[in-house]
Amino acid sequence: MRSEPKGRGARTLIALWTVCVVAFLYVPLLAVVLASFSRQRYFQFPIAAWSTRWYEKAAHSLSVRDLVWTSLSVALLVTLFSVLLAFFGALAFARYDWRGRKLYQRLVLLPLFFPQAVLGLALLLWFSVLGVQTSWHTAVFAHMIWIVPIVILIMSIQVYSFDPTLEEAAYDLGASRWQVLREVTLPILSPGLVSGAIFAFLLSWGNFPLSLFSTGADQTVPEWLYAKMVSGYTPMVPTLGALTMASAALLLLLVWLVWQTVGRGRRRLARR
Repeated sequence: MRSEPKGRGARTLIALWTVCVVAFLYVPLLAVVLASFSRQRYFQFPIAAWSTRWYEKAAHSLSVRDLVWTSLSVALLVTLFSVLLAFFGALAFARYDWRGRKLYQRLVLLPLFFPQAVLGLALLLWFSVLGVQTSWHTAVFAHMIWIVPIVILIMSIQVYSFDPTLEEAAYDLGASRWQVLREVTLPILSPGLVSGAIFAFLLSWGNFPLSLFSTGADQTVPEWLYAKMVSGYTPMVPTLGALTMASAALLLLLVWLVWQTVGRGRRRLARR
C-alpha cells in the first residue's frame, strides 16, 4: 500500500527534489532546443536573434532525409524482429521450467555486460571473416544482439505475473491452441509487448556505438551528429537533435493515447 508523506514540510521537500531531478534530466535537452532556434552558427546564451531557418534547411536537405530513412528502417526492423524473438524468449526465460534454463538465462543476459563498442568491434571482425559487407542491414543484426536481451527482460516481467490457469481454462472450454494464443496469451502479455517494442525502437534509433562499427558506408542519425560535432559543425546538429527528441516524445504520446483508447474499449465490452 502507498503511504502519503506526512507534514507540509515533507511534501515540500519531495516537490523540490522532484524539480531538481527533472531539471537535471531535461535542462541539457532544453539547451539543444534553444540552440536550434538561434540564428548564429554557434550557440550563445542569451540568444541574440531567433530563427527557424535551420529547420527549413533540414526539411529540404536530401542528406538529412537519407539519414532519417536509414535510421527509421533499422529501428523498425530491429523492433519487429526483437519483439518476435523476445516473445518466445521471454516465455522460455520466465515461464517454463526445463533442463538448461539457468544456463539459457545467463547466456541471454551476457551481451548486456559487454560495452557496446566491444560488441561492435567483435561483430565487425566477424563480418570481415565471413566476407559480409557492412551496411545498414548488418546494423539491424548488430542492434539486435544488444536489444533483444533487454526486450526479453521487459517481457519477462509480464510473463512472471501471467497465470497459466487462464490458458488451461480456455483449453477446457474447447479453444484451440491458436485461439488461446490470440485471445488469452497475447492480450494478457500485450503491455509487455508494447513496452518492449517502444524500448527496442528508441534504443535502436539512438544507438551510436554499434552503428559506428556495423553500418559501413551507410550512416544513421547518431553517427552523423557525432561526425558533425567532431568536424564540420553545422547548426543543423541541434536542429536534428531537437526533431529527434520531439519525435520520440510524440511517439510515446501516441502510444499512450492508443493504449488508453483500447483500454476504454475493453472496459466497455466487459461491462456489457
